[in-house]
Amino acid sequence: MEDILKMENISKNFYGVYALKNVSFNVKKGEIHALVGENGAGKSTLMKVLSGVYPYGTYEGNIYIGNQECRFQNVRDAENAGISIIYQELNLVSEMDIGENIFLNRWPMRRGMIDYDSMYHQAEEICKELKIEENVRAKVKNLGIGMQQLVEIAKALSKKVDILVLDEPTASLTESEVDTLLCFLKELKKKGVTCIYISHKLNEVFRVSDRITVLRDGNTIGTYQTEEIDEAFVIKAMVGRELTERFPYRKRKTGEKVLEISDYGLTDLKGRKILKHINLYLRKGEILGIAGLMGAGRTELAMSLFGAIEGRKSGTVKLFGEQTCIPSPGDAIRKNIALLTEDRKEQGLLLEQSVSENIVLASMRKILSHGTLDSNKQYVYAQKYVKELNIKVPSVQTQVKNLSGGNQQKVVLAKWLMTEPKILILDEPTRGIDVGAKFEIYNLMIELVEKGYSVIMISSELPEILGMSDRVIIMHEGTISGELSREEATQEKVMMLATGGKLA
Repeated sequence: MEDILKMENISKNFYGVYALKNVSFNVKKGEIHALVGENGAGKSTLMKVLSGVYPYGTYEGNIYIGNQECRFQNVRDAENAGISIIYQELNLVSEMDIGENIFLNRWPMRRGMIDYDSMYHQAEEICKELKIEENVRAKVKNLGIGMQQLVEIAKALSKKVDILVLDEPTASLTESEVDTLLCFLKELKKKGVTCIYISHKLNEVFRVSDRITVLRDGNTIGTYQTEEIDEAFVIKAMVGRELTERFPYRKRKTGEKVLEISDYGLTDLKGRKILKHINLYLRKGEILGIAGLMGAGRTELAMSLFGAIEGRKSGTVKLFGEQTCIPSPGDAIRKNIALLTEDRKEQGLLLEQSVSENIVLASMRKILSHGTLDSNKQYVYAQKYVKELNIKVPSVQTQVKNLSGGNQQKVVLAKWLMTEPKILILDEPTRGIDVGAKFEIYNLMIELVEKGYSVIMISSELPEILGMSDRVIIMHEGTISGELSREEATQEKVMMLATGGKLA
């Protein structure tokens, strides 16, 4: 197959610091080409050069589509050349419906008016191909994150597209939605559409890609035929070293029960039963994994235990042997519980604020002197956690929005560690971060439980659940469908219980 895209010797610097250094990247027509690397490796910068976000003249090097040199001045130029990019951050209008979003600013017109019949008909055809079963007149704001991601993909495919770039497209999708998407990409490939697939989930990369290009520190490390390499090879190329253990689990003794939940339930304000008959316990020094498909109630359980969700609760909760109730997050913090939410940008961080301001956010009392903020105390605490968690940042005054995903996640963790919790609930702690940063988060988790912390880890990545947990609780439709010891737990058993099945 001939090359449909060539990017030759691309260099891009910001204030004298190179994000890309003579990167060359070529993609063949009709292939699915994976682009991988740690956060900060240059993947997003390279794609922003390709898609016209960084216009010609702000970077060095050349771009060719086919044999034609392209000098894009904006995103519209790239789209006119057949390039469509889907970023991890969704770009939908929540008050509009699915059909309106798919044809956003490109609505079919008739006699000066939007032709809704034509628009919805075309939207239904696209959704049918993507196996989106939602009504195209449904408001986007009423859809889950996973379905919104599929609508974003449908919007891209509604344009004339020769090269489709997907940046972490499955970060918020369920297993079945991931399968649907990967199958659809293979169908697009048969039709001659070329895909550039960016993902930290190497199992997906190996399922769907024909070739893999690895970037590290703004340099091209190499391009490889997927069938000729394995995950260990890619990881070593990405991080520059071997991660001999993807999950640095160490067997340890656990202590007394620090949390016990009996016949616990949650009914929302509309009278719907979100959680039903939950029974579980957590021991001191233990990592308890909670697995389940999207919608199983895992996040609702975490938010409820933290007092961060409205509704009527039933059953009993015991903390450190004493029955209690947790009506609010402030009460949870006072009772030594912390929650790292699954969406760090929306719920965990103030992106426009500095690292130091974010770290002290949940512990303001510690940095007050006579009722006023003590900036020296704030600086000392921030420096302490930046050092302990190895947060890579030029200064504690740096805005959090300028950090990589892994370092942002460490700032959230630092914020909660400063509250001195005994129970730490981690909801999707490694979502959207690269393998090197994941390994650091795993090591931090091990260090914490060895110091006596207790951790509840919710994750959609089964290898992570199996690799890090002492025990695994599996949820299905708002209740616990099973519990497995570390020795008993396998992907097959967990998925059987997560889908409502029974073990033999």
